[in-house]
Amino acid sequence: MKKVKLVYNPNSGERSIVNKLDCIIETYQSYGYILIPYRLNKQNPIKDAFIDLNEDYDHILISGGDGTVDMVLNVMKELEINKPIGILPTGTANDFANALSLPFNVKESIENIINSSPKKIDIGKVNNKYFINVASAGMFTDVSQKINTEFKNSMGRVSYYIKGIEEALHLRGFNIRVHSDEVIYIGDMYLMLVFNGKTAGNINLAYKSELDDGYLDVIIFKATPLPKSIPVLISILKGEHLDHYNEEDLLYFKTKKVIIDCNDDLITDIDGEKGPDFPLEIECIKNGIEILGCN
Repeated sequence: MKKVKLVYNPNSGERSIVNKLDCIIETYQSYGYILIPYRLNKQNPIKDAFIDLNEDYDHILISGGDGTVDMVLNVMKELEINKPIGILPTGTANDFANALSLPFNVKESIENIINSSPKKIDIGKVNNKYFINVASAGMFTDVSQKINTEFKNSMGRVSYYIKGIEEALHLRGFNIRVHSDEVIYIGDMYLMLVFNGKTAGNINLAYKSELDDGYLDVIIFKATPLPKSIPVLISILKGEHLDHYNEEDLLYFKTKKVIIDCNDDLITDIDGEKGPDFPLEIECIKNGIEILGCN
């Protein structure tokens, strides 16, 4: 019988995965698979999940949100594990799963994974770290890092919006230097996002993004006077298309590689977790992973 490694985050979302483990195991067994679970925890490194990995394993099943998928992916890249990945979206935001149009029903999701062929999907890389959905810096981008885990689990997506409103009350610009083949920009910005996916906090911003086109979508919201900034910020929160704004307000461009530097005290964020320090060298890794269940 083929094996499947389940790597799950018991604290993701509202801890719903804990009550679904029996359904997951039962569904896989009904298709002739042996499911080997590994529970993520703070005491042991993620690489322990793959100690027993061999050719008997068909794929890796990851249960959690974007941050969990991101962390497991980085360990797989470090260990040079190239097996296909299935995702059970049990996190708070699940932006990457939404970009892939994955179902949220566990049984349906597993059946899609088992009955599908691997699809090659792009991923991003910033310095020496990979990301699946978005690398960002500026306003709102470290909201996920600042939210207490218990608060996030109890309030869900609402916790992001509450914290985002708090951030908006302290509007501040940051001086950045951006260099790519397509765009060179030196100036102030409120917010910078480099998307492999489409959404951040379920807000659809990178509506031109494709997960298999070999490009990243870069959006930079420039630091403009407050009367001009407020309509832009409202558009962000409403997830409206940004085509009607000109380059005085924001930049939106596609690129395979971009270098960004900032001398200000600015924290970066990658898929909801703390990212590397500036300068950032960000590139698209074409066909970087194989995903099951999204055909």
